[in-house]
Amino acid sequence: MIRHTDYRQSFLLLLAMLLAVPAAWAQAPAKPSAAKVLQDLKKLNVLGSVLYLAAHPDDENTRLIAYLSNEKLYNTGYLAVTRGDGGQNLIGPEIREGLGIIRTQELLQARRTDGGQQFFTRANDFGFSKDQQETFTIWDKEQVLADMVYVIRKFRPDVMVTRFSPEPSGTHGHHTGSAILASEAFEAAADPNRFPEQLKYVEVWQPKRLLWNTGIWSFGNQAEFDKYVKELLTIDVGVYNPLLGKSYGEIAAESRSMHKSQGFGATGSRGAALEYLKHMKGARAEKELFEGVNTSWSRVKGGEKVEKLIQKAIDTYNPAVPAAVVPTLIAAKKELEKLPEGYWKRVKQEELQDVIQATMGLYLEVTADDFAAAPGQPVKLQVEAINRSAVPVTLQRISYGFASKDTTLNKQLQNNEPLRYDATATLPQSITYSQPYWLRKPGTVGMFAVENQQEVGMPENAPAAQAVFSLQVAGQPLQVSVPVVYKRTDPVEGEVYRPFVVTPPVFVNVSESVYMFASQEPKQVQVLVKSGKDNIAGNVKLQLPQGWRAEPASIPFNLKSKGAELPVAFTVYPPQGQQETTLLAVATIDGKNYTQGLNVINYSHIPAQVTFPDATAKIVKLDLQKKGQKVGYVMGAGDDIPISLQQIGYDVTLLKEEDMRLSNLQQFDAIIMGVRAYNTVDRLKFYQPTLLQYVENGGNLIVQYNTNHSLVVPDIAPYPLKLSRDRVAVEDAEVRILQPNHPVLNTPNKITQKDFEGWVQERGLYFPNEWSDDYQAILSSNDPGEPARDGGLLIAPYGKGNYIYTGYSWFRELPAGVAGAYRLFANLISLGSNAGRAGGEAKSSTNN
Repeated sequence: MIRHTDYRQSFLLLLAMLLAVPAAWAQAPAKPSAAKVLQDLKKLNVLGSVLYLAAHPDDENTRLIAYLSNEKLYNTGYLAVTRGDGGQNLIGPEIREGLGIIRTQELLQARRTDGGQQFFTRANDFGFSKDQQETFTIWDKEQVLADMVYVIRKFRPDVMVTRFSPEPSGTHGHHTGSAILASEAFEAAADPNRFPEQLKYVEVWQPKRLLWNTGIWSFGNQAEFDKYVKELLTIDVGVYNPLLGKSYGEIAAESRSMHKSQGFGATGSRGAALEYLKHMKGARAEKELFEGVNTSWSRVKGGEKVEKLIQKAIDTYNPAVPAAVVPTLIAAKKELEKLPEGYWKRVKQEELQDVIQATMGLYLEVTADDFAAAPGQPVKLQVEAINRSAVPVTLQRISYGFASKDTTLNKQLQNNEPLRYDATATLPQSITYSQPYWLRKPGTVGMFAVENQQEVGMPENAPAAQAVFSLQVAGQPLQVSVPVVYKRTDPVEGEVYRPFVVTPPVFVNVSESVYMFASQEPKQVQVLVKSGKDNIAGNVKLQLPQGWRAEPASIPFNLKSKGAELPVAFTVYPPQGQQETTLLAVATIDGKNYTQGLNVINYSHIPAQVTFPDATAKIVKLDLQKKGQKVGYVMGAGDDIPISLQQIGYDVTLLKEEDMRLSNLQQFDAIIMGVRAYNTVDRLKFYQPTLLQYVENGGNLIVQYNTNHSLVVPDIAPYPLKLSRDRVAVEDAEVRILQPNHPVLNTPNKITQKDFEGWVQERGLYFPNEWSDDYQAILSSNDPGEPARDGGLLIAPYGKGNYIYTGYSWFRELPAGVAGAYRLFANLISLGSNAGRAGGEAKSSTNN
């Protein structure tokens, strides 16, 4: 049994573990097969591009992207308006910005799998939105449109495809909004009077056409679809690619399965697979997606010579001796350099350089001896260069632009003879920390703040440090830029990479994001001071608003080595009266203040991500009473509610398999099911009878929201209950009290309308819409223009106990320190300590 009696100790232990263990995966240098090289050779003679647009990670059609990128060999991009910050997380506790970082990396992994490129706007996924009108009141529509236009002007797609219709259809407001914006951007990108400030970096661009990637689902039924299918452009994307050894259905499934935080693992498909596209704007295509678009080298003045040389390389390519085509590719490179400057010249120069490198097996790598360093610090590097071909190659020099340092070598790279050596480069004091660019400055609910126009659209930061290899290949210059990475040998995983990052010299991590003061008793606030370089000394203190007090006023630290840690504790005294505010931890070194924490996001399917959040915590003086003390918690998809309950004095036990015995469960005043537990914990099919027996014997079972698909048991409740997709997305929507005399609204805390103020992101989700007369509906709420949703909090007496189903978003509200949510949740727990069963008149519903 895992019993969390001190979450502060657990936090410090977990943080130490995260900082000590690098990620199990990061992007290693590419090592394309001979078959992949042939595909890339063929792509050099295709000058076409297509941009797919939708709202979120996972909205993209990975099968169509895989087909367009690998079969048609078009430059294929996916523009996701948001990073998915507002969703739920099936693999861990991260939500909001942390979840957005995970989903960004999952999208990049998906694109590495299906061959596409990834783009974003500055829009923040603020949560579910039921219509585009609400979406555009929270997003800055003009700013999101500007970002779309910038990506279009930069990527220059010949064809644009949306996943959703611009016509309202009862789907997510972000979905409809993304299609409306795409339609406007299609025209605005060609207008020099729209967003002229961008023209310093890009040129106006008009795509040929805009289409909507539709299907049977958008027509309601097969009969309606059959009426219109002749008007749609149809593409069979179920083709088999012998060079890759997979169908596009198989590649698509691998790509979609990268969305692990959403539980979107997919099975590959083989055989014919039709995609349908509806014309929306521009020139109509009757038979082919790229009808009327010149995708040959003749679209570039003087490009015919390049095309002929590349075709010669394709015709003479021998996968057993790939490097034999290098002289032909070098000749193509010379001809390409003669062409006038332009978009396709830049794109194909980069692609051609990659192909030349791949045909020779030219491996270039620069690794650091640590995954992080602070500005002004020396970085020890190991350089490796090897030419695995008979092509003559000279490594002339290596430039470390981040360190203003060049190393002149003039070394011949003989066939399969590695050149390895160590070097040291010092990071400049002015180098930027590796904070994700969209999180560097505070944004709004709907938009991230990005000041640098050239960063707009980028999926992630440029590498923190890069090295440029200057080579002579068969007598011709070739420059290859390589990111500096960290590499280690794991005894289980083997060769393990992670990105190199630039960090502050010191971190101050506050152990918890929210501190709830349920009385006048002080609380300990623990801060972990960690060094980002050797030999740092100073002091750390807490900045508190008026009325709050910390003892001691400051604490000195002296950390001799990089990575050294010092946990310190402050005793914080609250003021009288209920209040919500913020504290800030500040470390001072040589008169300079540092207020960044260190956060490591570490999952095996994505590169490790490091962020530096402000060292803040919300502090709440709360008017709270509670009954009961012992709570058992069954973790579902992952949430921070156990820590939140510990904050207000509950003794929380995370229940494991061996704990799910009736004799053990009966010790708890309440048992709480974590979010989506009945979707994610398969063994609940065996535990459910025991849980209901616990209730029947007088226990108090609180079940948080689940989705209505993939339930592990057919009946999650003792009486009939039907889950739906009903939700209340507006966080400040009115909440009406249906049962004012029910104990849950009166004991031990009197719940009023004030307790529903200050909620974040939403009221709740996946409310039941039908239930039997055994349940009592306690609260009612709804989004504007919708009927009342009464199923957000249902309570049913069962035997001697109470069964509670609640779709209100406690997993967001409690970690956010929402005072009223704590008061009401304490009442839910306290029902298990009330004498007798919950009273009140029952109320039934059908489609409330």
